[in-house]
Amino acid sequence: MKHRRLLLLAAATVLLLAGCSPAASGPAEKNLDDPAKKDIAMQLVSSAENSSLDWKAQYGYIEDIGDGRGWTAGIIGFCSGTGDLLRVVERYTAKRPDNALARFVPALRAVKGTDSHEGLGDAFTAAWREAATDPALRSAQDAERDAAYFDPAVERAEADGLSALGQFIYYDAYVMHGYADARGTVGFRSIRAHALAEADPPAEGGDEEAYLNAFLDARVEALREEPSHSDTSRVETAQRVFVREGKLQLETPLAWRVYGESYRIEG
Repeated sequence: MKHRRLLLLAAATVLLLAGCSPAASGPAEKNLDDPAKKDIAMQLVSSAENSSLDWKAQYGYIEDIGDGRGWTAGIIGFCSGTGDLLRVVERYTAKRPDNALARFVPALRAVKGTDSHEGLGDAFTAAWREAATDPALRSAQDAERDAAYFDPAVERAEADGLSALGQFIYYDAYVMHGYADARGTVGFRSIRAHALAEADPPAEGGDEEAYLNAFLDARVEALREEPSHSDTSRVETAQRVFVREGKLQLETPLAWRVYGESYRIEG
């Protein structure tokens, strides 16, 4: 009986010590689709796409930035040349058939794959800016962002065993490069393939920081192949900094530079 009491006392001591351990009280990791993390991701993208952290002010943005993709518009830079701007307007038109952008759908279809503004002049840009005050167009932009970029990037990153930072790095590559290679560009799929040739992702037993650096190396090479995107600060003085600092959960504060401008997100 005495021996049994000693065993019970030892077991209780082990449980007490385990309950007081730091591991038991540490914060749970969150994915990029956590609302707070997603907002950070949107601010980071907006710093590069719009030189502003106020991403919600970018729904009405539209400009030809001279990258061969025609008009660049909205919260992540949907382009007339790549077809995602067309998809946004089609989503919007499905909700608001009589909207001011609906008449431009044939022109958007015609210029897909080019940098042409044919049929998409001042009347189109004015209609875009006006429509951006409509919650339905904002919702269409959000839906296209998630369906074409955010959700696929996060899903792929989760399968590779990546943290919130890794998920963001994938998402930003999706936004800027697209999934597949296009004429004169290297897409996310090829960037990831090059990274996998150099390092194993965490899902395959690799070190996450080593893998993310390999991915960023591949992305820098992709950027250097595009004359319109030759500035690599989006990687080197932003995402690479977060990897070096070990901010795998995108812990704030975050400080970075992109295209010559400095930004900071406080806690």
